[in-house]
Amino acid sequence: MSKITRDSLMSLEAYARERPALRAKIIPHRRLRSVALGEHINLLFEDEQTVRYQIQEMLRIEKIFEEQGIQDEISVYGPLVPDGANWKATMLIEYPDEAQRRVELARLLNVEDKIWVRVAGHDKVFAIADEDLERTTADKTSAVHFLRFELTPAMVAAAKSGQAIGMGVDHPNYTVSLEVPDATRETLVADLA
Repeated sequence: MSKITRDSLMSLEAYARERPALRAKIIPHRRLRSVALGEHINLLFEDEQTVRYQIQEMLRIEKIFEEQGIQDEISVYGPLVPDGANWKATMLIEYPDEAQRRVELARLLNVEDKIWVRVAGHDKVFAIADEDLERTTADKTSAVHFLRFELTPAMVAAAKSGQAIGMGVDHPNYTVSLEVPDATRETLVADLA
């Protein structure tokens, strides 16, 4: 898998010039890598391209051009790139109404530990959530979580051989399961070594 380094990033000036074209490419790429789990949970599966774009955007927004600041952004976002034996996703819990969102985040306490993927013929793999820092409090979950799904070599082989990929949530207040559409399945399989 490709590694994001300081030398592989654009300068702020170069990124400003290329940003419209890069944005036009990243939007459909991200859409293809998104899986809606019901109405309110969305998984955005990360790869080197999505993470690189996120880093470049943070550098632009924060006007970071010093070496240490750039390295800090790489250190924060770089771990979201899958390593060939896993999938990594940003999970968004989306309720447009703020009052409803507060209520639902309390009802969905620990939902991040109940998200799963499954390659046909294998057991569910539950997410390892928020390895960088704890985002859940005693009375509510966060609206954003970072998830990692570790696959066995047999699961990787099965996915690469064309087996279906399912995903879902097994939370008492939010249960859903689905089969990933073929186009999304293919892009996720491409992440596997």
